[in-house]
Amino acid sequence: MTLSVRSDSVAKGFFCLVALFSIASLAVAGQNNARNSGSWSGILVSSSCNADEAFFESPECNKLVPGAKLSLYDDTNRVMYDLEPQDKVVFPLGDTVTVRGTLGGDTIRMASIERMSIGLAVGQKAPAFSVRDQFGRVQTLATLKGRNGTVLLFFRSADW
Repeated sequence: MTLSVRSDSVAKGFFCLVALFSIASLAVAGQNNARNSGSWSGILVSSSCNADEAFFESPECNKLVPGAKLSLYDDTNRVMYDLEPQDKVVFPLGDTVTVRGTLGGDTIRMASIERMSIGLAVGQKAPAFSVRDQFGRVQTLATLKGRNGTVLLFFRSADW
């Protein structure tokens, strides 16, 4: 018995294989774009400033420098991100913001930007809560309330 393969069927098989790899590559690229979507929070600084200067809150980071752009400094991972398009940045240098969009390299393509609020405003009522203290006892807003009111301090992070 002789097996014969026609050249047009080989060409069709090769074309199907190339098409399959092309589709797989596009699917992976689409997944990478979805994976790079998200939100980032930090401080608006001048792009003329580097991450170390931003970390140490150098006054240079809050100066408008000719040719420099507004960047986002994320102090949780000490990374500087370029922001595009720049005309969407409506807050001044030094403001703490949350940016939503997609990340490509070290540039965030912004979908939105908003001022970030941390904690309660002065005089605002705290919501009900319960947490364990360092001794394992449950504490609530009521158990912590003193004769003159309550001051709550939450320390977000430290570099120890």
